[in-house]
Amino acid sequence: MTEKKKAEQPKAEPAKQPSLKEEIAAEMTADLDAEIKDEKVDVKALQKERDELEDKYLRAAAEINNMNKRFNKEREAAAKYDGQKLAKAVLPVLDNLERALTAEVKEDSAVSLKQGVEMVYNHLEAALKENGVTEIDTKGHFDPTLHQAVQTVPADDDHPKDTVVQVLQRGYMLKDRVLRPAMVVVAN
Repeated sequence: MTEKKKAEQPKAEPAKQPSLKEEIAAEMTADLDAEIKDEKVDVKALQKERDELEDKYLRAAAEINNMNKRFNKEREAAAKYDGQKLAKAVLPVLDNLERALTAEVKEDSAVSLKQGVEMVYNHLEAALKENGVTEIDTKGHFDPTLHQAVQTVPADDDHPKDTVVQVLQRGYMLKDRVLRPAMVVVAN
């Protein structure tokens, strides 16, 4: 061959060296092949065992995945309804302040005391609203998921059947969860 033809031929790439992973895999395959030839190995039993182990692995992985999802849901719910216990404990205080504000006062000192109670009530109500605690609407139709019927009265022209006639105790919600249902009188 001439020098020109040798130069035009593509150069042969150097032989690729197998990676360590490929060497180990080839060695393991050779060992298994030798073991199968040397001994009477029940291939079907080994395949069945492998399939069972694979099934167990997949089930365990699915269970871990489900546990993670459940944990995340519980963590989100705990964060969403954080402070529920405190809010429930504070509601009777709000009720008592509200009752104190309904009292009639005539003396100057009592009037200033009532103003102080009203300020505390307003601050407490604002703090609850800032933290997602809202009053349940009691106007209109009776809703058993939000209202607790303590008493019923006959329906009339002003109050059709299944409407709230009177609120005995306000109800409150924390975001979308009922903290305390509103105690109401319902027309029946």
